[in-house]
Amino acid sequence: MAVPKKKTSKARSSRRKAVWKREALFEARKALSLAKSILTGRSRSFYYPSAAEAEETEE
Repeated sequence: MAVPKKKTSKARSSRRKAVWKREALFEARKALSLAKSILTGRSRSFYYPSAAEAEETEE
C-alpha cells in the first residue's frame, strides 16, 4: 500500500534553490569573462578564426 511522503521543509527547499541559483551565477560569470577576453583578444583557452584569417582562407 502506498504511503504519503513527508513534506519537505521550507528551509530545505529554499536551500536547494539557493544552491541552484549560485551555480547559475558562477556559470554566467564564466561566460561573461570568456566573452570579454575574446573581445579584447586576450583569450588563451578559446580559439576561433578571426575575420582577417577567414578571408585569407577563402581566397
